[in-house]
Amino acid sequence: MTIKTATLNGVATIEIARPEKKNAITMAMYAQMAEALAAAAGDGAVRAVLISGQPGIFTSGNDLEDFMQRPPEGTDSPAFAFMKALIGCDKPVIAAVTGAAIGIGTTMLLHCDFVYVSDEARLAMPFVSLGLVPEFASSLVVPRLIGNARAAEKLLLGDPFTGADAVECGIANAVLPASEVVKHARRVAERFNALPPGAVRETKRLMRRGASAAILDAIGVERDIFAARLQSPEAKEAFSAFFEKRKPDFSRF
Repeated sequence: MTIKTATLNGVATIEIARPEKKNAITMAMYAQMAEALAAAAGDGAVRAVLISGQPGIFTSGNDLEDFMQRPPEGTDSPAFAFMKALIGCDKPVIAAVTGAAIGIGTTMLLHCDFVYVSDEARLAMPFVSLGLVPEFASSLVVPRLIGNARAAEKLLLGDPFTGADAVECGIANAVLPASEVVKHARRVAERFNALPPGAVRETKRLMRRGASAAILDAIGVERDIFAARLQSPEAKEAFSAFFEKRKPDFSRF
């Protein structure tokens, strides 16, 4: 099993559980997560959703072998089903991040309501280095959060950053010792058991109302360019270099 789900004390948990592959996400895993989010949204006993990885690793991003075999080229892709389910979830979503959060591991955090990271966390959005472009509306949200200059470091250069940096950028709420991250995130999630669920849902909707149309538009624009970039010579060189364990050579492009 690569995605573990459970519901306990009003909290639906979605755990990325593929440590032997550094929690790399396949299309089947995206489908599982989308289904879990939809189930949580429709379950009156669920007051909040908690997304976590394994100790020491949130996710290394897409499983590139699976990704190349099943590229997310259309609106019916499991990857986009997951994005829509996360954006559309009307209940609070809390993320607990330890270790690496690469690519989608970082961009999904932009759409969670609370994010808690460990002091060992390392986040990165290295899309350009793979010959691709940002996804999950990160090209819109990151510059809005931190300004174009610092966004260029994260999105154009793909510079990794720490949990403390994520807090400073407004991506995360707090940095905690690795052993405390999931426990703290669960405590926050369980606080919603004592709050009126209708007021929570409506407040979340109001908080996101102004940006929701722009985010959906950005996801669509990114999706089309991303799909085209997957077929580009630059992306093919980047992926070949990854599988051949060598440095890519972009000098001829």
